[in-house]
Amino acid sequence: MNPITWCCPWLACGALPAVAALAALPAASAALADCVPVATWVSPSPSGAQPIAAAELLARLAGESVVLLGETHDNAEHHRWQLQTLTALHALRPDMVLAFEMFPRRGQPALERWVAGELTEIEFLAAAEWRRVWNFDAQLYLPIFHFARMNRVPMLAINVDRELTRAVNAMGFDGVPADKREGITRPAAPSDAYLDFLLPVYEGHDRPGRDAEKVDRNDPAFQRFVESQQIWDRAMAQGIAAATALPSAPLVVAILGANHVAWGFGVPHQLEDLGVANVASLLPWEHGGDCSRLTTGYADAVFGMAAVGAKDEALPRPRLGVLIETAGDSVRVQRVERGSIAEAAGIREGDIVREAAGVPVKEPGDLTDVVRRQAPGTWLPLKVKRQGDTLDIIAKFPPAGP
Repeated sequence: MNPITWCCPWLACGALPAVAALAALPAASAALADCVPVATWVSPSPSGAQPIAAAELLARLAGESVVLLGETHDNAEHHRWQLQTLTALHALRPDMVLAFEMFPRRGQPALERWVAGELTEIEFLAAAEWRRVWNFDAQLYLPIFHFARMNRVPMLAINVDRELTRAVNAMGFDGVPADKREGITRPAAPSDAYLDFLLPVYEGHDRPGRDAEKVDRNDPAFQRFVESQQIWDRAMAQGIAAATALPSAPLVVAILGANHVAWGFGVPHQLEDLGVANVASLLPWEHGGDCSRLTTGYADAVFGMAAVGAKDEALPRPRLGVLIETAGDSVRVQRVERGSIAEAAGIREGDIVREAAGVPVKEPGDLTDVVRRQAPGTWLPLKVKRQGDTLDIIAKFPPAGP
């Protein structure tokens, strides 16, 4: 679930890898650093960003069936914006349902007990297996969870278990038995633009034994990769579609990664295939972003915000640069980010992490916690298992910048 695997938890990931691919998308004629003023809503158009009054936009959104709120998962300001927006929408249309990428469908009972007030924060995160299935800092999301609980807004788990996306990546959609697909139907075929978007993302993954320069759309491995990404999109779209069909016809507000929203490639494309109309896509926009992206189709509206991430903390969060997954009683490295500390240390895809700084690693949260505590300029000893051999690896974190 989380970069892409833009919905799988890289350790303190920061910017998502897929963002780099946006450079290849349609460009406007000019790029101005102030194209989206802070605290302002704008609507992308062929002539650039067009300001739109908040009251006008919110009134329009309240009449939609679905509102998609994108995010960068570890950006606190994005979550504040999401909370502000859904609070304003709730005032206009209190019959609301919140759908979350962060939880696989099997976590639904925990979400229902939380909204009903039956669980404490700690109990809720444990019951939902937060550290195992998502593992970004829960403090980023808890204000939204508390909003739902306070107002008795139903919360929906709309994602799938990572085992399914991994199986599709290995065997393709048709290679996974129907009874193992968690009810996910065949995704709508991706657009050419989506393939153009995903190709450099795929090439950027650490794929031993493959020559990135020879990868093209017809590469079977790339096609399976695309299908694995679309499984997330389709699963979330199906969960959202089911909520819109409830007797009360609530406003469904989905909290999900920005790359499932932008350009309509992901969830909006699958919702359209499922016959869901009246869908609005909203994205946050940090000051200084590349304004050439603000063309028709990027989103229905974006909200300008200051780039305050670096100011929110005394030191930047350390990041190892790996995508990890549970593997029995330990953790497997699913992907290694190019140019990362992990790559420099010699960590490879498929490595099983047994220990970090002498601490046993039995689930993703164990490794993430150690990495988050790592001070700049220090070395992190790791014990990994690779093809039957146990290796000692040292991850060297650079000193803090000036």
